[in-house]
Amino acid sequence: MKRILIIGATSAISAACARLWAEQGSEFFLVARNLEKLEQTAADLKGRGAKSVTLHCMDATDFVAHGAMLESCLATLQQIDIALIAHGTLPDQKVCEQEVSVALQEFANNGTSVIALLTLLANQFETQRCGTLAVISSVAGDRGRPSNYLYGTAKAAVSTFCEGLRARLFKVGVHVIDIKPGFVDTPMTQGLNLPAVLIVTPELVAMQVVDGINKKTDILYTPKRWRLIMQIIKSIPVFLFKRLNL
Repeated sequence: MKRILIIGATSAISAACARLWAEQGSEFFLVARNLEKLEQTAADLKGRGAKSVTLHCMDATDFVAHGAMLESCLATLQQIDIALIAHGTLPDQKVCEQEVSVALQEFANNGTSVIALLTLLANQFETQRCGTLAVISSVAGDRGRPSNYLYGTAKAAVSTFCEGLRARLFKVGVHVIDIKPGFVDTPMTQGLNLPAVLIVTPELVAMQVVDGINKKTDILYTPKRWRLIMQIIKSIPVFLFKRLNL
């Protein structure tokens, strides 16, 4: 039985992960902004075998609320075996280019709020000297493409933060996994013009995430072909890359 904290628990990928853990009789502390969706997720998990499900409403960009959330989580679970940070938004790059306030808010949604939560959680895990911190980043963070560089910048910041945090916490027995999905069929990607051959289901990603956590994978590209895809994209020389419409 695992004791699991999920922040962004109503996202398609995190909910799919939770369904797999529920079948193992895990205990959950679920955090998201929308109480109605949280309640629907909780009912589904209980029906699948979850031992207990506790709900907590919080906007991840409300930094002041992070401490109280963690205190409530620890009062409920006593210890966290897995913390999955899965919240985020997919911004409109063109709007971000024109509106500074939107750009900064989107960076907070996808970058600084994640770093703030990781900072808080890392200290708890360091005290526990065990457990896994799992973070959903993105392949978008591997290179700044003109079509989504605000989003990519935030994800790159998260991945770099995770790299340093992994080295710090490894020494006390804590695992940090940076999860980099490619194109996933979720509400966040609906309406985007994406190559159908590269789109996968949240359920496939969830299976690879759960497996990666079990195997203590450091950086998980999911599906796995995205590691090769991004190696190719990163190898394109700058003089050519800036001429491409990616």
